[in-house]
Amino acid sequence: MAKGTPESPRPRVLVVDDDAGVRYTLRETLATLPGVEVDEAADGTVALERLAAHSCDLVITDLRMPRMDGLELVRRLQGLPHPPRVIVITAHGSERFAVEAMKAGAYDYFRKPFDVDELLAVVGRALETVRLRRDNERLAGELNLSRSMVFASEAMSRLAQLVQRAGPRDVTVLITGESGTGKERVAEALVRASPRAGRPYLRFNCAALTHELAEAELFGHARGAFTGAHKDRLGLFREADGGTLLLDEVGELAPPLQAKLLRVLQEGEVRPVGEDRAIKVDVRIIAATHRDLRKLAAEGRFREDLYYRLNVVHLRVPSLRERPEDIPVLARMFLDRFSDRFHTGPLKVPAGFHERLLAWPWPGNVRELENTLESLVALSNEGELELSLIPGSESSTPAAGTAVVVGSPEDPGREPTASASLGLKERVEAYERGLILDAMRLAGGNRSEAARRLGIGRATLHDKLRKYGMDVAASSGEGGSTG
Repeated sequence: MAKGTPESPRPRVLVVDDDAGVRYTLRETLATLPGVEVDEAADGTVALERLAAHSCDLVITDLRMPRMDGLELVRRLQGLPHPPRVIVITAHGSERFAVEAMKAGAYDYFRKPFDVDELLAVVGRALETVRLRRDNERLAGELNLSRSMVFASEAMSRLAQLVQRAGPRDVTVLITGESGTGKERVAEALVRASPRAGRPYLRFNCAALTHELAEAELFGHARGAFTGAHKDRLGLFREADGGTLLLDEVGELAPPLQAKLLRVLQEGEVRPVGEDRAIKVDVRIIAATHRDLRKLAAEGRFREDLYYRLNVVHLRVPSLRERPEDIPVLARMFLDRFSDRFHTGPLKVPAGFHERLLAWPWPGNVRELENTLESLVALSNEGELELSLIPGSESSTPAAGTAVVVGSPEDPGREPTASASLGLKERVEAYERGLILDAMRLAGGNRSEAARRLGIGRATLHDKLRKYGMDVAASSGEGGSTG
């Protein structure tokens, strides 16, 4: 769970009034409040334009204005995903309009001409409720996400807050991030925060099956639809009806299935293989991928209309190198977990241990850190950890059979050292190339098996083999079939 409290953003107030003199007076008065940023608009229409560009915490609006009056503005603001608090200004004798505004969602009101102390008191109360709401949201989000992930960084705390906002709102969510960052854990937190939490939650890896099998798995099939279809199958969409379906590695989905998925998102219905009828389903879709779907869509490799349907809410999980403050707390958790599993007793953490962990870029993210610490604990001698087994250590030599074999373009069997002259990008690519070589070697040259070991799709592996000039060597089937 996150440690400490991230610094709260400065509160922003938007003053809306068609009288420039009133806007000036309000702006100067509010400027006396510490840390408050003030913007202004001449009417409700301009106010909505301002809010579309920059969100704010509090709107102070007059009721009588041209084009769009204050009452209509209050109603429009309540329709926003994250509506600000609203205080209305009312002239003497028009209190009934202020009451209507309160019924429409306004927080409070004050009269014109206004008393400065009264104004500041009302604004102070409103901003305090905003702060409390934000803190409650952040704490609830951290508590929710911490049930799946351990973190101490502000970046993950911010992600937790967004998860807590998006979870209860029944929208499609796209989760992106590098392999090993914990996208599936974020999906679990979304489901916990959802009204569908007690209903079916199913997961499907879009890279795991061929097009034909994936279609039957997702959409179901009728008996006799194809060879081996001995009975009807509901499919994951119908099994998840009323609940949530996570489409992992959605960027690997075959084009024909992309079209069928688009139909589900647009029409809320599926058509099983071998059936002429469409069946209505109510399923919330969460999609996850390490691929850049926008780029794939621009290249014609992913449907653009499907991309926009999936990308209603976009949550990006930061890489481990973007949040190094999470490494010590993750390391502590993994060390405790594996010391219990391997019955090593209390572990002796040597000097420089955390420094070594922080010095490595962890291209495999949390999954790589977990595997490395599992290896460290498994190979510990009388509870003493060996620093040389941490990636990037000059004397590190991974044990045979472990998944931490690292290569470099010059010598695939040698790990890059911390003193190597390679830059970060080159070191990450060298590390990735070594992992791929090791997976291909352990899989006997079988690409499907190597992709499974690496936790990526076969198409992704093929792209990386071409990127590193390993496609020809891999195609020669060194040690076995290319699969």
